[in-house]
Amino acid sequence: MHEIDALRTLAVHAARHAYAPYSNLLVGTALRAASGKIYTGCNVENASFPIGSCAERGAIATAVQGEGAQFALVAIAVAAFNRAGEPLPVTPCGACRQALVEFGEEATVSFRQPDGHWLEVTASQLLPHRFSFPAG
Repeated sequence: MHEIDALRTLAVHAARHAYAPYSNLLVGTALRAASGKIYTGCNVENASFPIGSCAERGAIATAVQGEGAQFALVAIAVAAFNRAGEPLPVTPCGACRQALVEFGEEATVSFRQPDGHWLEVTASQLLPHRFSFPAG
């Protein structure tokens, strides 16, 4: 199985564990670190909407916990479904895009398009004008 296909399969599985009682948008991710390790995440909503968490940043947090500051992102797949289990074309949100480029500007990001096919781009293509902390 092609590596990105394996990540897509794991992302689909992770989405099944999402906690999304408000939006009914179930999102799962699977990422591969430069170390070769795989980490997954799913979205977790909350009645106080701002404290919910996205699948992408959840997987990144788990990877940082596992590998420390040397964590580097190589590839990530994002899968989204509605409550009926139908696949949805969902890209990483703006906050997640910023997190992706922080850990891997050239990381492959895979997600579904409206026609159901998967698209692969780099994190920097998703967020070409990212925020960078000024060197000082």
